[in-house]
Amino acid sequence: CSGEPLHPGTRDACLDLLGVPLHNLYGPTEASVDVTHWECERGGGVPIGTPVWNTRVHVLDANLLPMPPGAVGELYLAGDQLARGYAGRAGLTAERFIADPFGPPGTRMYRTGDVVRRNRDGHLEFVGRTDDQIKLRGFRIELGEVEAALTRRPGVSEAVALVREDGGKRL
Repeated sequence: CSGEPLHPGTRDACLDLLGVPLHNLYGPTEASVDVTHWECERGGGVPIGTPVWNTRVHVLDANLLPMPPGAVGELYLAGDQLARGYAGRAGLTAERFIADPFGPPGTRMYRTGDVVRRNRDGHLEFVGRTDDQIKLRGFRIELGEVEAALTRRPGVSEAVALVREDGGKRL
């Protein structure tokens, strides 16, 4: 499973119905899509797991210092599969792809904007976001960008974008 957070009820239903191993995968496009994995077990939450081969993960504070297990911090990704940046968006590339102080000289890491913590087993658990980005049906959406686009329309002076879950998720 990948693309959306895997809920414990869905995990248990899949394990019961299919009778095969189920893996929870996590990763942004900027790092070759899947960079962590966890083989699902019944009970408890659904961690995003540990790094796949050729990937480094860091849970860091605002000063790029490692967070101890159990503490929340922003997730940074590094490794050979990391993208070079955003085409034609030098400012955003400089903001999100930064020098990797933990890797070899000249390497970079990607600032995901995801907030995570390491549990006592060493697996990463997704906690939330540092911004107002949401994921809906596998698409990343910046709510602030939606609001800005709406307020550029004639006759619209204020706008609020959010996800509603009445009968299914929708913007």
